[in-house]
Formats: sequence, structure tokens, C-alpha cells
Amino acid sequence: MVKAAAALAIAALFLIIHLANPAFLPHLAGLLARGDIQETALYIKSFGSWAVLFSFLLTLFVNALGFPPAIIFSTANTLIFGIFWGIFLSVVAETVGVTVSFLLLRFFFRDAAERTIAKHRTLASIDKYSGKRGFVVMLIARMVPYFPSVLLNALGALSAMSLRDYVISSFVGKFPSTGIEAIIGHDTIMHQEDPTRLIIVIILAVLLIVGAWWYERRAAKRAEAQVPGQEH
Repeated sequence: MVKAAAALAIAALFLIIHLANPAFLPHLAGLLARGDIQETALYIKSFGSWAVLFSFLLTLFVNALGFPPAIIFSTANTLIFGIFWGIFLSVVAETVGVTVSFLLLRFFFRDAAERTIAKHRTLASIDKYSGKRGFVVMLIARMVPYFPSVLLNALGALSAMSLRDYVISSFVGKFPSTGIEAIIGHDTIMHQEDPTRLIIVIILAVLLIVGAWWYERRAAKRAEAQVPGQEH
């Protein structure tokens, strides 16, 4: 009953938006389908002083939905607000968006996932591992550019990972991946030939990924060593 009410509330929100401005949703759908970064930037800029808020909500919505690729909006944000603030705005909005997706997916589907997991020992082991080591796993996955966000949203929501670990790992992990994607998109559109900025960001991202992976391996080995019966 509660889930049905929640689904109706979401549908009602879209109905209210449509009644308030019938042209908005069709125009937005067309914009998302075309995926034109420069057109997206111009549309966001057309909101004037409300452009920051609109861009934040639009980026949030797209990341909650998982389509189209977030690079369209992170790049558009850098064209409008500059490299630093464009990436920062994108990361914050994307984190809120994937958190909304996490909450909705967990609310509607976690119970069904738990029933399935309970029937399979392997799935139960993976689920237990995701609860203990989910933070680092999600952190590394979020750092990888162009990785489909919708898959990570679903994996996080249907696992035993805590909301706190999911939000922090997503927020931190999105900085290198979003930075790389946005800078590549920005410099391509602006015909920026100096690759120094991109190279620095890529090096930092690789160091972060390798460091997180190394930490995860060390932590996993320590955890195994503490399990009774596995000490030699």
C-alpha cells in the first residue's frame, strides 16, 4: 500500500508539472533525446538568474533516471559556469540524483532482492561482502569515467550497502570521473589544444583509483586473517 502511494505521488508530480507548463516535458524529452551539449547549455542559460538552480535540478533528474549520459550536463555546466564551478555543481547534483535513485530502488525492490538472496548462498555471501566492503568498491567504480551510473545505482540499492557509505563514496568518486568527462567534452567543443589540464586530472584519477584498490586489497587480507580457522 505504501509503495503504491509512493508511485502515485511520483506520477502526480509529473502531472502537476505538465499542467503548469504543457510544453515543458515534451521539450525536455526532445532535448534529452538529441543529447546536443551546446543546445543543452543554451537552454539552461535561457533561465537567466535561475540557470544554476535549473541546471542542478536537471542534472539531478537525469542521474536519478540514469539516462541520458551525465557527460552532456557536466560538459554543459562547464561551458556555462566555468571548469571548476561547472564540475562542482555537476558532482553535487549527480550525487543527489544517484542518492534519489538509490532510495527509490531500495524502497521498491530491496525486499524482493532480499528474498532472492536468502535462497542462494553465493548471493548471500556477495550481499554480506557488499555491506562490509561496499564503500571502497563503490568508490572505485564511481571513479571510472563513462561507467553506466544506472548500474551502480541498482547495485548499491539492491546490496546491503549503507546509505551513508553510498552517498560518501559516490560524492568522492564522482570528482575524478566527472572531471575527466567534463574536461574532455569542454575542450573538444572549445577546440582547446593544450592537454595539460586533462593529463593532470587523469593522473590524479589513476592515483586515486590505484590507491583505493590497494587499500581495499589490504583491508580484505586483514579481514581474512582475522577470521577464525584461517590463520596459519
